Amino acid sequence: MSCIGRFAPSPTGPLHSGSLLAALASFLDIRAQQGQWLLRIEDLDPPREVAGARDQILFALERFRLHWDGPVTYQSQRLELYRAVLDQLQRKGRAYPCQCSRKQLNERNALVHYDGHCRRHPPPPSALCAIRAVVSDAELQFDDRIQGSRRYTGEEAPGDFVIFRRDGLFAYQLAVVVDDAEQGITQVTRGADLIDETPRQLVLQQHLGYRRPLYAHIPVLTNAQGQKLSKQTFAQPLDLSEQMIAGQLVGALQLLGQQPPAELNDGLAEEILGWAIAHWQIERIPRQLSLPPPTGTEHV
Repeated sequence: MSCIGRFAPSPTGPLHSGSLLAALASFLDIRAQQGQWLLRIEDLDPPREVAGARDQILFALERFRLHWDGPVTYQSQRLELYRAVLDQLQRKGRAYPCQCSRKQLNERNALVHYDGHCRRHPPPPSALCAIRAVVSDAELQFDDRIQGSRRYTGEEAPGDFVIFRRDGLFAYQLAVVVDDAEQGITQVTRGADLIDETPRQLVLQQHLGYRRPLYAHIPVLTNAQGQKLSKQTFAQPLDLSEQMIAGQLVGALQLLGQQPPAELNDGLAEEILGWAIAHWQIERIPRQLSLPPPTGTEHV
C-alpha cells in the first residue's frame, strides 16, 4: 500500500521557518517512500485568518519546490462532512452537548481535564451548547517515530473534549481526524507541539472505526525568549527571493539532523531536495532542539 502524507497549515499568516521545517520533514519522509504528499489548508477559524494568507502559503511552497499531489483541500469546504460525522457520534452516544462556561469550568477546576458534568446532567434542548467527545479509555498509547513511546494515563489522559464549539465552529480535533481518514493519510509528520493532541485524535479514530496513521513529531525550535517560533511570537516570514532559497533549505536539513554536504549551499532547490530524498533518515531527527537557530536562518 502506498504511503500518503500531508502538510496542513492554517492561513493565519505567511509561512515562517518553523512551517518550512514541518513541511520539509513531511515532504521528504513521504517522497523517500515514493508516496503521495497532499496539501490541506485548515481554515476552520475565520476570526484568526489573515487576508491573502492562503495564496501566500501556496506561493511559498512552490518557491521552495515543495510540490504537492492533487488539488488543495480546504476544510472550509467540508463542513457538511464534519456535520455528518458529528451527528453520527451523537447518535452512537460517543458525543454529547455541554453548556458549561469557561467560568464554570474554572470554578470546578475542570478547564484542563473535564469532569463530565454535562454527561451526567444533560442540558435542556434549548441551551446553547458545545459538543464533547466521550473519553472512556483509562490509558491511551502510541509509538511516535521520533519521540518514542507515549502513554497517557490518569490525569495525563484527556477528559471529554470539545469537537464542536459553542460559537458554531467545528473544532480542530474533529476536522483533522475526519480529513486524515477521508484522504487516506497513512503517516502524519508534524511539530512536537501537537504531540499531546494526538490522544484525543486516537479517541475519535476509535469511535469512528478509522485506521490509525503512523505519527512522527519533529522537535520545535524556540526564540531567544524560549518561546516556540510561530506567527503569534512574530516569527519572520520565509525569504522567498531565489538567492535565499538554498540556504534556508540546507539550514532546515541541518536542524533535521540530515547532515547535508557543504556544496549544497550553492545548489539549486531541486538539487537539494533530490539529495535530501535520496539520503533521508528520519531516525536522525533529534527529539529536542536546544540551540537557537543560526544567524540569518531562523527556523522552528
